Amino acid sequence: MTAAPTAGANDDVAAAHGTPTKLRFDRPGRLDGHAALIYTMMLMSVAEGQISDAELAVMGRLVETLPVFDTFDRSRVLAIGEECTELLRRDDGLDIAMDRIAAALGQGLRETAYLLACDVVAADGSAVQDELRLLEMLRHTLGVDRLTAAAIEKAAQVRHRTA
Repeated sequence: MTAAPTAGANDDVAAAHGTPTKLRFDRPGRLDGHAALIYTMMLMSVAEGQISDAELAVMGRLVETLPVFDTFDRSRVLAIGEECTELLRRDDGLDIAMDRIAAALGQGLRETAYLLACDVVAADGSAVQDELRLLEMLRHTLGVDRLTAAAIEKAAQVRHRTA
């Protein structure tokens, strides 16, 4: 099942907030696992204000190569990315996105989401303070313990190291 937002009673509220009426973000947990993983990567990629070419390349490679995306309909990537970007334009968009991600993922995929986030951060070669703060928020929201997070972070650093 996809997370396609539906029209409904909250359209007036959405319109008042400048959100197109075709999108509804007030219902956490409506993402499927794949969409939640894409949202996670999008959150990290926009943490410093814009998505770099390196981050786009990493996100594309991850979606194409990781087993967790084997059954994912890749034609959905752009729509999910646009939906996430629109959500993040809202004042409360980050909180809503985090809630939706957490609600959509079981424990095993929460660690996978944290791994994807770390890979996106590492894509540029170094993490800025905003990215580190967002990683910490994500770790808490997803309930990833510190030891597991440290191992994932180190693996991402090593994986993206250049000679």
